[in-house]
Amino acid sequence: MILDPLFLFFENYVALNAEEKDALSQRVKERLVKRKEFILQEGQLCQYYTFVTEGCFRMYAIDKAGKEHNVQFAAESDWIADIGSFYSGKPSKLCIESIEPSRILQIDKLDLIHMYRNYPKFVRNFKVIFENKFVELQNRVLQNISSTAEERYLAFLEQYPNLSNRIPSIQIASYLGITPEFLSKVRKDVASNRTSAV
Repeated sequence: MILDPLFLFFENYVALNAEEKDALSQRVKERLVKRKEFILQEGQLCQYYTFVTEGCFRMYAIDKAGKEHNVQFAAESDWIADIGSFYSGKPSKLCIESIEPSRILQIDKLDLIHMYRNYPKFVRNFKVIFENKFVELQNRVLQNISSTAEERYLAFLEQYPNLSNRIPSIQIASYLGITPEFLSKVRKDVASNRTSAV
């Protein structure tokens, strides 16, 4: 069933009953996304909270010099949205683009608010989702302030254990704030350290 991955996701938090699943299924829309297709571009309103059932996305900002800075990745069983734009109704400063052909489930703001008001479990579930994303962001800020490139790369591997071979090196380097060439060196150092530790 199309929504099974989403229902399974909620099993890890507060599981949904049959009525809640039915209500959610009426308000979530499935979408197929091509590789390099945008589901959000800078200047647009973020109208959807997006759950990834297949594929991978990146969320990034573009600086005044035109350089891209990856903020977040999302693959199977993860959520992605510009939460600030979604709730404030202000244009986004971010882009969300698919890295692979993908299948997603989306819920818009009015439908999500309806679920909050009528089914309290959704308030609790999304509270945990927001808290987890906030912790990720805090950790990311701390890493950028005080960690070496190698430490940031190891943290990336821990946070996204299944993505290091799926995401192009240039995208990982952008996320870490280093050049692709330096990422290659970091990877060699990490592999060498792991070999010598065995």
